[in-house]
Amino acid sequence: MFSLFKSKPLLSSADQEFLIATFKWLLRNFGGDDFYKLTNLVLPTKQHFPDEVDSPEAAAAATFKSVKKHANMDSWDCKLQEQEEDANPLVAPTMVVQNSPTSPNGTFQATENNEVIITYNPALVGQPIQLVATLAHELAHYLTATSPEEPPGGWENWEFATDVAATFMGFGLFMANSAFNFSQYTDTDSQGWKTSRSGYLSETEHIYALALFIKLKKLPDDAAHQYLKPHLKKLMKKVIKEIDKSDLIGELKAVEFKPCVSEKKNAQYEP
Repeated sequence: MFSLFKSKPLLSSADQEFLIATFKWLLRNFGGDDFYKLTNLVLPTKQHFPDEVDSPEAAAAATFKSVKKHANMDSWDCKLQEQEEDANPLVAPTMVVQNSPTSPNGTFQATENNEVIITYNPALVGQPIQLVATLAHELAHYLTATSPEEPPGGWENWEFATDVAATFMGFGLFMANSAFNFSQYTDTDSQGWKTSRSGYLSETEHIYALALFIKLKKLPDDAAHQYLKPHLKKLMKKVIKEIDKSDLIGELKAVEFKPCVSEKKNAQYEP
């Protein structure tokens, strides 16, 4: 009788299993002191992003510098490049080009000459949360490309695992807040509403990954609350409650760190 009142799990069993398997993969290959002692929860504050800039290019460069620092990848050689701007789909006050091509938020490329190039869409400079999430995702590509062990489900799941890796590196708040955006736009000739998605995981999956990070790092349950979108705060409370009723954190803490860095892969990826 009382089973009728049990809460439905926030994630399907398959989605939860993938998140746990990915965290185990990350802990085996990139855990240890690097994770437990050096990795911090990155917040959208002056303390974490202190630079003052005077141009969009400088803003992108300063953000990338800060993201690399918080990812503990300061010494990793890579070049940041700006992509070409997207074409404007509004061709007249009452005419919009449907399905006009847009550039990806960012790309990661490791060339045959071992040169690593990360690109970003210049439109993101005016969206700092999404810019940080994008740069963190691309650096997570760089990090996980060195793993000798393929991610859960194989390299075809790399993009999904990379989203989790960005949270594992401390950027979970940015990943969750940028996963879905619903906003109003206004210009000289028109106004309306627009939506956008970023990354590969759902908001719930991002919040679940962020909650696992918070629990593994022994942070306060509300460590990210001040900066999360209102509906994500409520979701976080539910996720934390669900995790507390499970043995997931003990299971993850039991994972043994076995570092073994391989050669970087020569490929190009677009999130």
